[in-house]
Amino acid sequence: MKSSNSIAAETNPSSGKKLSPVQIAIYIFLVLICLTYIFPLLWVLNVSFKTNREIFSAPFALPKEITFDNFTFAWTAGNLGKATLNSFIVCVASLILSTLIGSMAAFGIARMRWKGSKLAMTYFLTGMMIPVHCVLIPLFTRFAKLGLSNSLLGLILPYLTFSLPITIFIMTGFFKSLPNELIECACMEGANIFQIFFKICLPLSKTGLFVTGLMTFVGNWNELLMAMVFISDDAKKTLPVSLSKFVGPYNTNYSQMFAAIIIAIIPTIIVYCAFSNKIVDGLTAGAVKG
Repeated sequence: MKSSNSIAAETNPSSGKKLSPVQIAIYIFLVLICLTYIFPLLWVLNVSFKTNREIFSAPFALPKEITFDNFTFAWTAGNLGKATLNSFIVCVASLILSTLIGSMAAFGIARMRWKGSKLAMTYFLTGMMIPVHCVLIPLFTRFAKLGLSNSLLGLILPYLTFSLPITIFIMTGFFKSLPNELIECACMEGANIFQIFFKICLPLSKTGLFVTGLMTFVGNWNELLMAMVFISDDAKKTLPVSLSKFVGPYNTNYSQMFAAIIIAIIPTIIVYCAFSNKIVDGLTAGAVKG
């Protein structure tokens, strides 16, 4: 009769194997990569509880006294509450519009037969190669004539435009990976094109919606250049623009600035921690057709 240890060894053959030097080197490399990304975040969190004198005298030491005065000052003096609300409105609006419009365009390219589908895909992918800096001046002058400058709508429209190419690119891969039998059966049952899209294809591609939604939200949340150019009213500035107030021409309060940075990155950290598995699953699932 076999013992429990021998049964466990048979069910898990790799449990008794030693790691090869190559595997050990890979693990060490991955640990170093993780530390490289985590250490700056922990350092910013550490210095956000310090004073300026402590930062310059002992930048890597723990704070002598943990106080939230820096966070309170950053939230009130920097008007981060209103800026956070503006960023949330802009990011959510552009997220909903880009997800809806991009998934519909991707469905039309991937599952509908028409002559200009490849040309349309090329046209949308061209948008991924256009830098933001090239369109700032034309957009600013056009928005000024249309009365869209210094408004949240003037940010939502360019955010939507620059989010559509990557959304269409990823969602096209998801829609192409769906079995043709599903759509054929739906057509035989009398479903129209909108029912096929909203009730069959879109629910089956929800992982792709998570991926594109997260990329759109985080990218627009951290965007600075267009927000600085298009918005001049303090009451309508987004969070990245409000962070620039803590850097003065002659003096900078680094402790309050790092506290503001921590406040700004908390939403993105929460989003990534909550949906990190969806990102990996979505990128791998959309890359395989079958």
